[in-house]
Amino acid sequence: MTKITTELCTTLNIAYPIVQAGMAGGPTTVDLVASVSEAGALGTLGAAYMEPDDIRAAIRLIRQRTAKPFAVNLFAADMTDDASRIAEVNEVLRGIRSELGLGEPAAELHTPDRFEQQMQVLIEENVPVISTAFGILPARFMEEVKRRGIRVTTMVTTVREAVEAERAGSDVIVAQGSDAGGHRGTFDVGVHPNGANIGTFSLVPQIADQVRVPVVAAGGVMDGRGLVAALALGASGVQLGTRFLTAAESGAHPAYKQALLDSTEESTVITRVFSGRPARGISNAFIRRFDESGVEPLPFPTQNSATNEIRKAAAARNQAGYMSLWAGQATRLLTDGDPASRIVMEIMEEAQRLLSRLPVLNQD
Repeated sequence: MTKITTELCTTLNIAYPIVQAGMAGGPTTVDLVASVSEAGALGTLGAAYMEPDDIRAAIRLIRQRTAKPFAVNLFAADMTDDASRIAEVNEVLRGIRSELGLGEPAAELHTPDRFEQQMQVLIEENVPVISTAFGILPARFMEEVKRRGIRVTTMVTTVREAVEAERAGSDVIVAQGSDAGGHRGTFDVGVHPNGANIGTFSLVPQIADQVRVPVVAAGGVMDGRGLVAALALGASGVQLGTRFLTAAESGAHPAYKQALLDSTEESTVITRVFSGRPARGISNAFIRRFDESGVEPLPFPTQNSATNEIRKAAAARNQAGYMSLWAGQATRLLTDGDPASRIVMEIMEEAQRLLSRLPVLNQD
């Protein structure tokens, strides 16, 4: 079999050029992260919504389960609230809240900004890799983590963002195509209100031509075929999020997992109604009702705070229609309940088989 070792493997000290995406909100359990890393890929803790003490506890538990590298992902975003239109948004949410047994929505919202404290934990714990979405690690932190030998990966959605991230000191660029599930990593949603939605096949080679650090392809990659395609496009590896949501160790809600397994390539939309930031997810009743109202969602993070109780109540009642069901466009390729280690190995084995049949790509 052809051994696949890339610059990404060397940079992150991993055996296989596979990164499990840092999906915030619960899917990336300690067991999932540790299992992916122990299998030879890079597991990632999606810690953006976690309390600093909980992040510290999770890091230590991961280290109890594996001695191999792992990453922690945070949002490098402005967390300033803008609730200037909270009254009209609450008018839309009031009926949904009533159906879920919730009381009146809050007239004021204050989203906590934990980024400074979260970063301090990552520095104190000396995590192997820090990854960011929505922007670049601020310079004051970049200098400190580089001094400590911590690797930094940055998710981007345009060539311009990739060049900016490399210039700022990022060791790895994650090129997120429009087919990826979850939040768009676009830096400036003022320029691109619905995210810079460039397909993975278009984005990856353009970024690979403009930066010197390893590029990771994200969006629509589910198996060994996607890995081989990404390598051919100039990527040094792949990042998978949706693929791990139905893994045995995933913390995704059972109703969410079932919605994923029931979905197709036609099921998802890009929406801002849950969080205020563009994100790809399975269309459901909440998205349709909010869209039909004609009301503009509040900006991130205020819209996210406004819908938080609804999402939690829906999960408690197993009502997927009011949950945020983030998903990419290749959900027909999902499997139900496979261990994360098996997913990693099956991707690698399939990629190795394919490369062994392509002697031109297999030359040193």
